[in-house]
Amino acid sequence: MKRWFRAPLILPDRVIPDGLLAYDAGRITDVWDLADPAAPPVPAEAEVVERGYLAPGYLDIHVHGGGGGDFMDADPEAVVAITTIHARHGTVGLLATTLTAPEEQIIRAIRTVRQAPRKGARVLGYHIEGPYINLAHKGAQNPEYVRPASIAEIDRWMAEGGPEDRWHVTLAPETDGALEAIRYLVRRGATVSAGHTDATYDQMRAAVEAGLSHATHLYNGMRGLHHREPGTVGSALALPGVTVELIADGVHVHPAAMQVAVRARGPERVLLVTDAMRATGMGDGEFTLGGLPVTVRNGEARLHSGSLAGSVLTMDRAVQNAVRLIGLDLPTAVAMATLHPARLLRLDDRKGSLAVGKDADLLVLDEDLNVKATIIGGEVVYDER
Repeated sequence: MKRWFRAPLILPDRVIPDGLLAYDAGRITDVWDLADPAAPPVPAEAEVVERGYLAPGYLDIHVHGGGGGDFMDADPEAVVAITTIHARHGTVGLLATTLTAPEEQIIRAIRTVRQAPRKGARVLGYHIEGPYINLAHKGAQNPEYVRPASIAEIDRWMAEGGPEDRWHVTLAPETDGALEAIRYLVRRGATVSAGHTDATYDQMRAAVEAGLSHATHLYNGMRGLHHREPGTVGSALALPGVTVELIADGVHVHPAAMQVAVRARGPERVLLVTDAMRATGMGDGEFTLGGLPVTVRNGEARLHSGSLAGSVLTMDRAVQNAVRLIGLDLPTAVAMATLHPARLLRLDDRKGSLAVGKDADLLVLDEDLNVKATIIGGEVVYDER
């Protein structure tokens, strides 16, 4: 049965102040600007969103956990806890993100995600963060399990996925076997990202030529920018075709540095992510990440050494911060959480914007961009109204 909304509609390039949208059978069927003389009459049954917006659902390509669970727990209940808490904050699709760990543990995590009940945000595939990283920038990754890239291991990971799963791999391109792994992953349809890396400009350029196309949590866990050696940061901002992701929690990256990234790379090549860990939605306390103890205080997750250990960010807050801290307009901020990740995942024909024929993945937002309802494929999965 067709469902109608009358609301301001957030599109990638503008906001329609008075819009009309309908969906049926899980797909968007109508998108109208009511200022257009060709627009149809508003159906009597249309739901009116006052003092708020209708937006496309958010897509998060980097999320480890939330609601007390971590994908590495290899526990179906943990998977449901993660997808449920993130759907409450506007995420309709995500990549289940792993950590540096023994191969069998990574495979067990992938297998569990595939078998877990489907509830809340949809798992669109897997982000394998590590184990092919540089110890100099290990961050909260467990150094015991860092190892050289292995094509055979990659094959065993990917054998656990389904035909529709997206694969995204973060590695350090300067490490042993990395360039060969990049070429192989790209041939297999994966996207490859530089992260936890000490790569120089020349090493990054070689990686991009091999097929690397993204930078994981820009500025964090990588060689910084120097005017005589642009490093990983400078390379990610300068080399053609590279997209970057920002953890826009105001903790991982200074607002001015986020502005630099958006201006240098162009907003269309910037994505918002959470890098959320299990404490997301749980408040302050003691937790673990990859077997390492983590303390969460005042919205910051840190190892006992003081290093940042993921975040407790949610996508709704990331979009709010993109507007408030970076100074972006609303369509641009929302596109960084919707259309841009959809393009990276090659899902923009189905997801990422309010357009006829796309999946009915919708958010009802209030004026402050808080999520009031989340609809995934036409199914209401969260509604606090």
